[in-house]
This record gives sequence, structure tokens and C-alpha cells, in this order.
Amino acid sequence: MAMTTDRKLILAVPKGRILEELMPLLSACDIVPEDDFMSDSSRKLRFSTNHADLDIIRVRAFDVATFVAYGGAQIGVVGSDAIEEFSYDELYAPVDLGIGKCRLSVAMPDVDAKKQNTVHESHIRIATKYPSLTARHYARSGIQAECIKLNGAMEIAPALGLCNRIVDLVSTGSTLKANGLTETETILEISSKLVVNRSAVKTDAERIGRWVSAFHSAVQK
Repeated sequence: MAMTTDRKLILAVPKGRILEELMPLLSACDIVPEDDFMSDSSRKLRFSTNHADLDIIRVRAFDVATFVAYGGAQIGVVGSDAIEEFSYDELYAPVDLGIGKCRLSVAMPDVDAKKQNTVHESHIRIATKYPSLTARHYARSGIQAECIKLNGAMEIAPALGLCNRIVDLVSTGSTLKANGLTETETILEISSKLVVNRSAVKTDAERIGRWVSAFHSAVQK
């Protein structure tokens, strides 16, 4: 997407826990959003900042990647899970922000996990929010993964006969344990990255370059 320098830059950030971790980095970059930005009662999605040429949009974590890839935003903060799931050519991730750390893992019912190494399967059914990433992972081992797309409540799917495995984000593993599941394999270690739109970098290299440098410096502090 072509962009002229008289337009505002848009920074896309995710809602929720990652945003809380991101706020100190925004402060270190001298980015101060308007007051409504951190208000739970605000229905606004776009916010001004203390920089006249920079606005922030607050969207779902997965949507950050799409907004930046398609040019709706020129800069964003998104987890490496979304980057790997979508594999957008237009996304470039120059800075690992070191926040939002967790892992994308395979889990299965406890009883199945105990006998996993004695059973060879060529086809498995998996519930996940990450069908593309999951299918690619298993294809490397010659296993056909039938992925059922779910956006939540993954942990209950095996008990209801929907699948025999799940692939989901894991932090402490307590939710898996509470639902009778065992983590058996890590697919991807995850952290949040600063991403930029490649086309925007070409048309507005100076301004985007300044923000990339600012985030890089903030991470180093």
C-alpha cells in the first residue's frame, strides 16, 4: 500500500494481557495515548497520541497481523504465533519485544499421553486456533492433521469426542491439568514482535525507521 508522508502512521496493538505488558515500552518510546486508551468502558478503537502524525488502533491480537499486512496500519505489535499462522509476505518483524512469552503446544488426554510412544498414527484430529501452523508441523512428520478450527474452550474438546489432541497456547499449564490434559510437545516458543508493512517501509522509510529504532532502544534498556 502506497503511503505519503502527510498521512498519519497507524500503530496496531492487541487488546488484553499483551497490551498491559506493552505499555512500559510505549512509554519508553515516548508514545502517550489519549486518556480513553486504557479505559475498559471506552468503545473507541482508534486513539490519538502525543505525536500529531501517529495514531493507535486497539484490535484483537490476531487482527493486528492482518491490519498491518494489508496496509490498514503500518506498524504493529503481534505474537509470533499469528505471524507463523498467517505467513503474510508483507509482514516484516525487525524487533523482538520480549513480552507476551508463552508456547504453542500439543496436548492430549492424560491416558492417551501415557501410551503415545507405543502408537503410530498417520491421521489425527486436532482442535486448534492455528490450523495452518498445526498442519504444517505434522506434515513434516508425514502425519495428516485434520484440524478443527476453534477460537476458545479448546481444552474441553477431547472429552466431548471432538478430537484426540489440541494445539493451543500454554503458559503455566494449569488449565490443561484442570481439564485432564497433558502437554506432550512444544511446536513454537512465542513472544511478541514489532511488525511493519514492507510496502510502507519503502514509501515512508524515515518515519517508520525512527519508530523501529525507538522500540529497539526501548527493549535494550
